[in-house]
Amino acid sequence: MGAQLRVYKRRIKSVTATKKITKAMEMIAASRIVKAQRQVSASTPYATELTRAVTAVATGSNTKHPLTTEAENPVRAAVLLITSDRGLAGGYSANAIKAAEQLTDRLRAEGKEVDSYIVGRKGVSYYGFRERKVAESWSGFTDNPTYADAKKVADPLIAAVQKDTAEGGVDELHIVFTEFISMLTQTPVQNRLLPLSLEKAVEESGTKGEILPLFDFEPSAEDVLDALLPRYVESRIYNALLQAAASKHAATRRAMKSATDNAGELIKSLSRLANAARQAEITQEISEIVGGASALADATAGSDK
Repeated sequence: MGAQLRVYKRRIKSVTATKKITKAMEMIAASRIVKAQRQVSASTPYATELTRAVTAVATGSNTKHPLTTEAENPVRAAVLLITSDRGLAGGYSANAIKAAEQLTDRLRAEGKEVDSYIVGRKGVSYYGFRERKVAESWSGFTDNPTYADAKKVADPLIAAVQKDTAEGGVDELHIVFTEFISMLTQTPVQNRLLPLSLEKAVEESGTKGEILPLFDFEPSAEDVLDALLPRYVESRIYNALLQAAASKHAATRRAMKSATDNAGELIKSLSRLANAARQAEITQEISEIVGGASALADATAGSDK
């Protein structure tokens, strides 16, 4: 019984230490969510206004441009997947990867080749383990992305869009990330960044039903779109990185809270078992003492006779 009690005490000590770690991680994630939410809120107006500008240029001219004009027969698409560098976030990365797999399958069913671009070690590890080709990957900044990180990701994607497909370019650019809706809800989404759908852009920019002003473009509408293309892609990728970071912190907080609660329940269960083992040990010792005293009394009575 003594050995069993020691086992229970060691397990209680181990689980208690784990509970302290998960509680600390929960509090850290909760503090980071607030900052991430503020960054998302700060970046959204810029992305929205940039979309309004692109929409105004596209609707005010007949210029064919990769930003707004769909290829007649698209043959290749790029898919940017945003995952996390770290784990301990429940199904956060797995859900984003699943959404990217569904998008890739759909694009291939349409007869398009798919070039994969990955952000985050989890996504890179997933594709590397399965020996899948990755055009380019980035990691190390998913918890706290900056605009410079978004620009670093956007540059090769913009270059691929501007190339001819015969030279390795792409006709479409898609992005898969986890949208932060609330502390309890984060949803993987699939968005097509390029070519821009004007109807969707109007809905996102909040100009649906409005009459857009007429513009004169100098030197030309095509030059304006050329200037807006990198800014548009960078801002959208930056906003997606911030959304993904906020979602990851929320998922980590939720996972760590669940782990902390489970550790508390396990400690209670082990404490009950330890108390039962200690009570059984005490009962056995009392029984041994009573038995020994009874045997000694019997031996003494026999010697007196």
